[in-house]
Amino acid sequence: MNFLNIKVKPVGKLPNKDKILYAINHRSLLDILVMENIFSRYSKSGAWIAKQELFEDPIYGKFFQYSGCIPVDLENKKGLVRFFKTIKRTLAKVDDLNIYIFPEGERYNGEGIKQFQSGASKIAKANNLDIVPVYINDKLEKVFKNAPYNEPYTVEVHIGEIINYENLEEKYLEFYKSVKEKTKGNK
Repeated sequence: MNFLNIKVKPVGKLPNKDKILYAINHRSLLDILVMENIFSRYSKSGAWIAKQELFEDPIYGKFFQYSGCIPVDLENKKGLVRFFKTIKRTLAKVDDLNIYIFPEGERYNGEGIKQFQSGASKIAKANNLDIVPVYINDKLEKVFKNAPYNEPYTVEVHIGEIINYENLEEKYLEFYKSVKEKTKGNK
């Protein structure tokens, strides 16, 4: 982030407790770097959820394999069962572990939020996890293309209050709308 001259400004605070699922909107590959910047400030440890196909990618695959990400095979019923067992087993072994997920399931370049897949709610319910909604208020693909910057470029990351898994998408949309209302005219 320093090399790119991008500053990350959290708006709100991460909770002190752990074993939380962080539901984050997804715009670019830079999203993970932005969020890891914030998680490191709070000494949070966690595992990212990633599609199985990313682990098989000839360029990024090794990164996903060795980074502690948890793969999910959406095309294979046995793979889904294995995925949920892996999360449950991992959370049982590591007291301060958090789960990081992009509930939209993939990068989304449109305005607003893409419809959520059901995985985030199911993970939170199955493991009794609270959820913290997080909204990255920028189009990071464009930010990344224009970097490095001569003057520091600030990316705002809005951190919501703890919510439960019921009606996750609806609650996230309420959070998103409140962020957009507060930031009207800022970007």
